[in-house]
Amino acid sequence: MKSFTPREIVSELDKYIIGQRQAKRAVAIALRNRWRRQQVRPELRDEISPKNIIMIGPTGVGKTEISRRLAKLAEAPFIKVEASKFTEVGYVGRDVESIIRDLAELAIKMVKDEEKAGVRLKARDSAEERLLDCLLPPVTAPPFQAIDQDRLAKERELQKSTRDKLRALLREGKLDDRTVEIETTEQQKMPSIEILSSQGVEEMDMNLKDMFSNLFPKKTRKRKVKVPEAFEFLTQEETQRLIDMEKVVKEAVERVEQSGIVFIDEIDKIAGRQTGQTPDISREGVQRDLLPIVEGSTVNTKYGMVKTDHILFIASGAFHVSKPSDLIPEFQGRFPIRVELDPLGEDEFIRILTEPENALLKQYKALLETEGVEVTYTDDGVREIASMATIVNERMENIGARRLHTVMERVFDEISFDAPDMRDKKLVIDGEYVRKRLSEVIKDEDLSRYIL
Repeated sequence: MKSFTPREIVSELDKYIIGQRQAKRAVAIALRNRWRRQQVRPELRDEISPKNIIMIGPTGVGKTEISRRLAKLAEAPFIKVEASKFTEVGYVGRDVESIIRDLAELAIKMVKDEEKAGVRLKARDSAEERLLDCLLPPVTAPPFQAIDQDRLAKERELQKSTRDKLRALLREGKLDDRTVEIETTEQQKMPSIEILSSQGVEEMDMNLKDMFSNLFPKKTRKRKVKVPEAFEFLTQEETQRLIDMEKVVKEAVERVEQSGIVFIDEIDKIAGRQTGQTPDISREGVQRDLLPIVEGSTVNTKYGMVKTDHILFIASGAFHVSKPSDLIPEFQGRFPIRVELDPLGEDEFIRILTEPENALLKQYKALLETEGVEVTYTDDGVREIASMATIVNERMENIGARRLHTVMERVFDEISFDAPDMRDKKLVIDGEYVRKRLSEVIKDEDLSRYIL
């Protein structure tokens, strides 16, 4: 695990997320505590549980982005789920244990990709040898015949020289137009089978497919392909052969248990006490089902048992209608840290448009550069875009920074359409241009409801 200090973590998050200092500090401390826990003596290490976080704030202020960037920074398995998609045990729908199963799948892919990168060079060397065998089959002694050892040695020496020449040509790309015949292995396709069981639909489906894949033999067939395609295919085959899946599974399960992050969005949608009068009986049930996973339990996955004791859970919700105190007390107790995110105004929108490394203005500029169109922005143009987004958020639903996407798309609508026919043109996006593109829509409140 990378040992970033809390200050470094906040600094990294600042590159992509504007404001929200309190939320950034909370997740930075949580991530640093992960590293601190690893340094503690083993007998105490297992007793230290992560301090889960609830982020409270309207949509579009950066709750999801903070968690996503945090996981990327920590190089940890990360999954985002919507609380409203789950139902309590006994009802049709996804059960909460599928969160951990999905997280394990993501960790397997992450570790497998790292292993692939580690064996890539060795795999390419092996693939090159196999490809050269296809281009120039090795000399073998004929069976049941007297062998002239001198002649065989000369032939092999000649072939080695020819093979070295072919290798040089292959590496220079001079054999790219040549076609070779390679043998490929294919697993017979199985029909998709889904069975509803106590284990969950997804897990049962995968187990059956794995079982049947072992019963049916793998087919091999010969294909004629160009040299580059053959080389790529053989490299992938060799990469798979070199990866130790037992090691991958062990490492992935370890990562999930020690550094996994689960982001539960829309947590406010399952907040609400059961009164007996409401038909929505599964809300409190979902909280009860989530509780053992958040508290720490063992979930059965296709890769073995996964403990959830040290997985960090970050929940988020707007809490417009309900409040965090509407969650059942046991569930609240498992999320001791609560941070409120600030709503965004015009000044924040200006910073969002210009400061982050992936700022919207930079994205549109880069997209249009592919068409040969050079776009420049004036300060009043940027302020006008931010101002329009703020006005629309105040008049209608406040969807935070997501409103900027709608406004920007409206501003660039005409340019994006005509860009291929505007080669080598220079465009200036100033306040006047933005007002011209948006003023009519903003004036007509009914129209702006539909368009912005």
